[in-house]
Amino acid sequence: MVPLADDLARQTREGELYERYNGDWTRCVACGHRCPIPNGAQGVCKVRFNRDGRLMVPWGYVASAQCDPIEKKPFFHVHPGALAFSFGMLGCDLHCGYCQNWVTSQALRDPQSVLRSEPATPEGLVRTAVQLGAKALVSTYNEPLITAEWAVAVFRLARSAGLLTGFVSNGNATPEALEYLEPWVDLFKVDLKGFDDKRYRQLGGRLQPVLDTIVTLHRMRLWLEIVTLLVPGFNDSDEELRRLTGFVADVSPAIPWHVSAYHEDYRMSGNGGTMAAMLERAAAIGRTAGLQYVYAGNIPGTIGDLENTRCPSCQEMLIERRGYRVRSYRLTSDGRCPSCATTIPGRWSTAPRPLTT
Repeated sequence: MVPLADDLARQTREGELYERYNGDWTRCVACGHRCPIPNGAQGVCKVRFNRDGRLMVPWGYVASAQCDPIEKKPFFHVHPGALAFSFGMLGCDLHCGYCQNWVTSQALRDPQSVLRSEPATPEGLVRTAVQLGAKALVSTYNEPLITAEWAVAVFRLARSAGLLTGFVSNGNATPEALEYLEPWVDLFKVDLKGFDDKRYRQLGGRLQPVLDTIVTLHRMRLWLEIVTLLVPGFNDSDEELRRLTGFVADVSPAIPWHVSAYHEDYRMSGNGGTMAAMLERAAAIGRTAGLQYVYAGNIPGTIGDLENTRCPSCQEMLIERRGYRVRSYRLTSDGRCPSCATTIPGRWSTAPRPLTT
């Protein structure tokens, strides 16, 4: 069998998110590492590499593709009950020890990952999404910033087919990458993994580029939702959560914040899983910080009202959920509370998809 790295090196084309300098050196600007890459070397992500002064990037394959409820991404303020067709490649610019998608993100770092690639075309992915009745096409599973050129090629066709497009990302972007993506991406979910730069460096990144990404995405008016995986003993102190939620609220109190339960996985063990009471405590901190839409996930049915959307003005129940299932929907066709007419930010349907029970 051809080694995975050799197989992926053949499925590439010259990228766009880079600059050439000092002869045949390249500097990648797809993510916050801004890797300087000499000829014959790879970036931190291991999937973008310099070949004779040209930055080669992933192209023409997927490692995983699946149709899911859009709530699974999670996007709670985007066409509730709709389907999202998700696709992903391989590789990541971080190496989180608790990664829930490590078989794709760490495929080139960890020999225990046995995923391989399957040839794909933008036309084929869009056609499948339409056939499955998806409302959105989402780049996820691995870190989509490092495969941004491929995502844009897919999204160009998705837009012409009437689909929304989205990124599920760690947010370690650059201004250049966000400017490149802005015309083609509608939805952006950022994993804000904590609010401690030292801990971020343990994961292979830095905090500031992620914070800058959140500010930029909000300014660009892309639809933004933020997720924090709550890991006991790692990022769950009251003080850190106060700083994190205070930052999000300062950007905009209307940004949905999802605090999600961690289950022991991959290389991080001994912390124990996240209990419902821990999520409730984090959610209360978020609400005290002024966030209007706070959600909890990954342990459905145990977190009371934290799966639902209520009007921040009158507390009317607007969308009731259990896990990824929408159980009731009361927003007006123009996205307002039916009781007090408060506008609820999001991307809403005039006629919601039939509710699932």
